This record gives sequence, C-alpha cells and structure tokens, in this order.
Amino acid sequence: MHSSDNAGAQIPVMVKVLPHGQDLPLPAYATDGAAGMDVVSAEDVTIPPGARHAVATGLAVAIPHGFEIQVRPRSGLALKHGITVPNTPGTIDSDYRGELKVILINHGADAFDIRRGDRVAQLVLAPVTRASWLRVEELDETLRGDGGFGSTGGVVSLGG
Repeated sequence: MHSSDNAGAQIPVMVKVLPHGQDLPLPAYATDGAAGMDVVSAEDVTIPPGARHAVATGLAVAIPHGFEIQVRPRSGLALKHGITVPNTPGTIDSDYRGELKVILINHGADAFDIRRGDRVAQLVLAPVTRASWLRVEELDETLRGDGGFGSTGGVVSLGG
C-alpha cells in the first residue's frame, strides 16, 4: 500500500458536544495539508509561569478501535509564548469517553491568558499498532549496540 492510497481518507469520529462547549467550533484542519486539527478552549484561564492546567474543550469523543488521538502543541504558542503540551504527544485512547482536556504548561516568563474559543492545541487521529512481546535470551547485534543517551553524537558544541 502506498501512503497516497489513504490520501484524503476520512475516518468518522463520534463527538459529543458538552453543555459548556455548545457554541464553539468543532476541531478543524486549518489548511488542506494540515495533519492536525486545531482544538479550542471551552474556558477562560490564566496559566502562570511554570504552571500547568488541563484546559477544557467541551468535547467528548468515541475514537474508533485501532486509532488514537494525539494531542500536540501549537507551534506558534510554543515559539512565541513557551506554551506547550508537557506529555507530547498526549494520547487519547479509543475507550476513553470523558471530556477531552489539553494539558498545557507555561515555560514562558509571563502569565499566559487563554480565553474561551482560543486555539490551544492540535489533534491528530493516528492508527495504533499493538505489540506482543517475544521473550528471548539474546538480541541480534547492531552497529550501535547498547550505546544509550547521546551515544550517536550530534551536538557540535559538546564535541559530539
């Protein structure tokens, strides 16, 4: 299967709009090429520097089995204000039926005001591949071997 075989394919996701989200737009793609849908806040909140908050969206979803929704930061908020999703990407599992909330953290120097209707994150519907573990006595050898964190270099200023 080529990646273009699914181009334009749409997977239906049931969404329940909760009372505090009634007049807000559903998550939407900003452009034809966007991978993520912008989702908006259903509350007014101020996040002080260094603080976290689970921002209400006013939505609950029923994600089809075999999929997840990944919650990702908006790049503009991250660059301009230091606002990001601390567990990036956050995962919403297919069997969760509660309100979709976006955990945001303020890494900026100033308090950040979120107003109801502000775009706060991106949602990406993604297929899930489940693993099954195969216990073995030895693993195959690779060039890297057991080299861990930083073992492949890449930070010029650190000499690697």
